[in-house]
Amino acid sequence: MSADKIVPLKPADPRGRMVARAAREIAPGMVVNLGIGLPTQVVDHLGPDFPVCLHTENGMAGVGPTLPHELADRNLIDAGGAYVSPIPGCSYFDSATSFALVRSGRLDLTMLGAFEVAENGDLANWKIPGRFSPGAGGAIELAQKALRVVVMTTHCDRKGNPKLKRRCTLPLTAAGAVMRIFTDLAVIDVTPAGFTLRECAQGVSVAEVTEATGAPLHLPEGDIPTF
Repeated sequence: MSADKIVPLKPADPRGRMVARAAREIAPGMVVNLGIGLPTQVVDHLGPDFPVCLHTENGMAGVGPTLPHELADRNLIDAGGAYVSPIPGCSYFDSATSFALVRSGRLDLTMLGAFEVAENGDLANWKIPGRFSPGAGGAIELAQKALRVVVMTTHCDRKGNPKLKRRCTLPLTAAGAVMRIFTDLAVIDVTPAGFTLRECAQGVSVAEVTEATGAPLHLPEGDIPTF
């Protein structure tokens, strides 16, 4: 991947660094879906000439950077309601066509948010019992049908409880779907052995990541890179 095709990592708040790091998961030529929440911010960390087709399930392929209110076309929003811009070759379609793209396995990658991820890759991201939820949306099919599924989430919830757990306690979105997790603390892969640490955020120690993870965290041999 050439250096001029993707925005380089810069010092930022922990969530900003997570989003910037997750953007590096996208390879040239991919068809990628960005889920509601943190994943939709990834588009703003891709260079203007980066060769990727970004898909949003509300009916657009060829999503460009988000725009401020005064510059936006109010007909163009992503799945989270943010105003976005089209890139050359952008196309628009109805929900039936959009989900036909998903169900037929044409997405190389989807990036989703999460309430919980289990060490076997189970994903819970659509409902917390007792709280209002607009519904599962497209997450169930995205998690099941995309060729690669990664999650972007804070490592712990607002009460400090781990989101990465031995088993999900919330209603599942998809079983065994998640392959990689980007958090404000680390990059972690889901492997046959469970969670495996790949990278730590700058200023975060391996011990801190281990303590914040609600399941055994396997460490590879050698130094752990930082992002």
